[in-house]
Amino acid sequence: MTGANWKIVPTTPADIGDLLELIEALAAFDRLSHLVIATEGDLAEALFGPDPAAEALIVREGGENGPAIAFALYFTNFSTFLGRRGLWLEDLFVRPQHRGRGIGRALLEALAATARSRGYGRFEWAVLDWNAPAIGFYERMGATILADWKIARVTGRALDDFGSEAASDAD
Repeated sequence: MTGANWKIVPTTPADIGDLLELIEALAAFDRLSHLVIATEGDLAEALFGPDPAAEALIVREGGENGPAIAFALYFTNFSTFLGRRGLWLEDLFVRPQHRGRGIGRALLEALAATARSRGYGRFEWAVLDWNAPAIGFYERMGATILADWKIARVTGRALDDFGSEAASDAD
């Protein structure tokens, strides 16, 4: 998909450095820079290794070789209620100076088209509760914000501790 002086393209291994820079910019915007530990090697393995965990789109200013100005990273999930796969958008970010040009909408539309073409039952993502501009944008596009759902997460040391008893039971 192409807009006025920008183009959405599937991420390739050559894009990994730019993708990591965009992820770091997203983390800074979300006030979560302290959580970023991903490396270029981690992303290359996750996107292009023998068992890819995710896919990504990158937006380049001026075409395929221009500077990276936005990205969307997504993967497949599954709905037990629908009995079908879904598309989960993990992160979408447009550099602030490039917002208002239709890039975010175009990325969401491209992902919705991917979900439809693959026969998925839904397309979902999370949004931080303080990000009122994004919430309004998503609602204007027809998304429903699920106020009654909260995300539960176990990571780092808590994951090590949480999973250790089950692992020792399996021995």
